[in-house]
Amino acid sequence: MPNMGFVAPARDTKWPSAATLLHAQPVVGRRNVALLGVSTFATSVSMRSASSTPAAIRDALERYSTWSFEDRVDLADRVAVVDYGDVEDPDGDGGSARVARALAGVSTDAELTIVLGGDNAATWHALRALASDSFSDYGLITLDAHLDLRDGRSNGSPVRQLLDEGLDPHHVVQVGLADFSNSAPYARGALEAGVTIIGRDAFRREDVASIAKRALEVAGGDGRKVYVDIDLDVADRSVAPGCPAAAPGGLSADEIRTFVREVASSTSVVAIDFTEIDAEQDGIDRRTIRLAALLVLETLAGVQRRSA
Repeated sequence: MPNMGFVAPARDTKWPSAATLLHAQPVVGRRNVALLGVSTFATSVSMRSASSTPAAIRDALERYSTWSFEDRVDLADRVAVVDYGDVEDPDGDGGSARVARALAGVSTDAELTIVLGGDNAATWHALRALASDSFSDYGLITLDAHLDLRDGRSNGSPVRQLLDEGLDPHHVVQVGLADFSNSAPYARGALEAGVTIIGRDAFRREDVASIAKRALEVAGGDGRKVYVDIDLDVADRSVAPGCPAAAPGGLSADEIRTFVREVASSTSVVAIDFTEIDAEQDGIDRRTIRLAALLVLETLAGVQRRSA
């Protein structure tokens, strides 16, 4: 019986993969984007493995090209991703300090930093580090089914932790909130604090670009820098089985991809993360990891749209 195993395709020099965008140093003449893995998992309220999701996302870039039909550009001509590797044990003792040191080491040439989680605890680590404990210059956009305002310290609490530490709720916009995925006390608390809520239902009434613009105006008001958290459990479970808390009826892959490209095109956005993905729980076709890799490319496509 013939061997029906997979055979690696021959390299085609006219079809460079998106993995070729990864570099060890900034590239002169291109827009440089930093990439850092923050593979948090230990405080998750859902069952989660310790597998390195950032490594899986990097590997998945090999499946895609650098050409954007929508913008008629080759990303390889415009952008470079400077890979700073992964932070060791971000959940452990001294983990926040290690994240802070890694982000402090990012070149000033970087127009934006991409953080690959891990669970949503990565958002607290990264934004806290970037703000250096002073949040007066920062706003936050979350694309998430959940408020992440829970008590305690977990992947369900990063927004509450950031608010407790001084992030202004009037510059926090939470997009994609789902029915039956949050509690009444936490929802009331968010609204009373002045957080802007844009629920899942908005995507049935408005185009994605207008939602992104509205979020950017609030989070980036008064000239603030904007941190964007893309929690993949906002997605419909059919496209993100590797997100433990994703539910049926979430956003489509296309809606998320469009939102990411739109926000990344704003010069106010200085960092974006992709969280709540567990490579071990993904489907056999790796659809969640593949979507995350595409979101990295959508981010780069947004950056190359920025005015010089």
